[in-house]
Amino acid sequence: MGRRLVLATRNAGKLRELRQLLAGVSELSDVEVVGAGDIDGVPEVPETGVTFEENSRLKSQAVVNATSLPAIADDSGLTVDVLGAAPGVWSAMWSGSTGDDQANIDLLQAQLADVDVERLTAYFSSTVVLTMPDGTERVRVGRVDGRLTRDQRGTNGFGYDPIFELPDGRTLAELTDDEKNAISHRGNALRALIPDLTELLR
Repeated sequence: MGRRLVLATRNAGKLRELRQLLAGVSELSDVEVVGAGDIDGVPEVPETGVTFEENSRLKSQAVVNATSLPAIADDSGLTVDVLGAAPGVWSAMWSGSTGDDQANIDLLQAQLADVDVERLTAYFSSTVVLTMPDGTERVRVGRVDGRLTRDQRGTNGFGYDPIFELPDGRTLAELTDDEKNAISHRGNALRALIPDLTELLR
């Protein structure tokens, strides 16, 4: 019988990404990845933490408590160097509580309007937490570096992807799914977790 692993998300894209990643690892090829929305009784967990790690831990622990299965959760966001740690953990609600991607972009661009474009270096980071039913935990971090552009481009993305420019001149929203998964902050964090999964999912 295969092993089950819950990803603490209801996002189909994130589920697909993790399934593809594990499918390429022979030791994990029998692991069935299910989403939090696929199991009855898994609560929606408010992200009340003030760091990515705190939010990821809240979500993974809640899933383990509800399912008694191993769980992975991630939290991620954008950090703009000239803004210190911002938007950071508040990336999704930068313009308010709605999580309106375009409103978030518009507000961030307005706040940075007087900053020279050469100084708009930024990075996306993702913190993933794996929690086992026995309480064992692993935390891994991934990031991707770039800069903000005032020229919003691309349609294959969400959040700040259309204004996050990579060193090759493309925005994250101009990449294919496979290209993005290969370099993304979440992809990097999940890849860093593979040895932990191989060790703990026995």
